[in-house]
Amino acid sequence: MIAVLERGKGGGNSQLWVSFSASSFEGFELLINTLSESESTQDKLHLLWVCLSAVLCVRLGPGTMRLCVCLALLSLVLCASADVSPFRRGVEFVRDAAGGAWDMLRAYKDMREANFKGADKYFHARGNHDAAQRGPGGAWAAKVISDAREKWQSDVSGRGAEDTRADQEANAWGRSGGDPNRYRPAGLPTKY
Repeated sequence: MIAVLERGKGGGNSQLWVSFSASSFEGFELLINTLSESESTQDKLHLLWVCLSAVLCVRLGPGTMRLCVCLALLSLVLCASADVSPFRRGVEFVRDAAGGAWDMLRAYKDMREANFKGADKYFHARGNHDAAQRGPGGAWAAKVISDAREKWQSDVSGRGAEDTRADQEANAWGRSGGDPNRYRPAGLPTKY
């Protein structure tokens, strides 16, 4: 049996009393205890929603499993994302990663277009630098793409370990915020 009682502030008692059998909702008891200890009004509303959802699921019985699952998922979303910033950070990470992948592709295309001897390290550093400037998602995408490319390059193309090490050094330099022009060869058009 779960019961929730809220005491009012300033001497008065405001009561929020919810009681129901939680034998089939073992995880709800921990969630309700956690939410009921919070001082936040938003958490109290989430607590009320969880309690009402659980009561509704118990009252409706086993024939309404889809509704109960939907209510449980909605309750989880409401309670777990009470602070929207983790969700927002996740969306920003994905957006930055996509943008970082685009920066890496743009640097690769520019390298192929320039076809300039000795410019490889510059484009590695530039692609990683541009991607990392977007944020953690961009830096992550740059690292994953760079590592995959270097693994492929060392395994398949037969280029030496020394070239792979130098490329990875340029990649790390760019991701750490270093100026890619450190690797810029003399005579490379200013377009790049």
